[in-house]
Amino acid sequence: QVQLVESGGGLVHPGGSLRLACAASGSISSAYHMGWYRQAPGKQRELVAIITLVGITNYADSVKGRFIGSRDNAKNTVYLQMNSLKPEDTAVYYCATLSPSLFPQSWGQGTQVTVSS
Repeated sequence: QVQLVESGGGLVHPGGSLRLACAASGSISSAYHMGWYRQAPGKQRELVAIITLVGITNYADSVKGRFIGSRDNAKNTVYLQMNSLKPEDTAVYYCATLSPSLFPQSWGQGTQVTVSS
C-alpha cells in the first residue's frame, strides 16, 4: 500500500498562493489516479481536484480557475497550486490514491491551510 505525505500548508492572506505537495512512498506512475480533498471544521470532506494517470485534471467548481493540480511521476509526487486563495479555502487538505473508478483508497495525514487577514 502506498504511503502518502502532504506538505506545503500554512497561513496565507486572502489573494495569496500556496503550493501543496504529496509525496508517495511507492510508485504512482502507472498505478494510480490521484485526488486532492479538503475538510473544513464542521464540514464533510470534499473532493477538490482529480489528476488522472495521464495528467488530465478535473476540479470542483469552487476552485476551478484558481487551483492547478499536477503530477511528477518520476518523483512520485503530486502537487496542488492554489492561487487567489479565499478564507473559505481554509481546511485540512488531503491527498489520496484513487481507484480506477475514482474512489479514494489511501490517504495522507493532511496539511492545514489557513487563509486569513
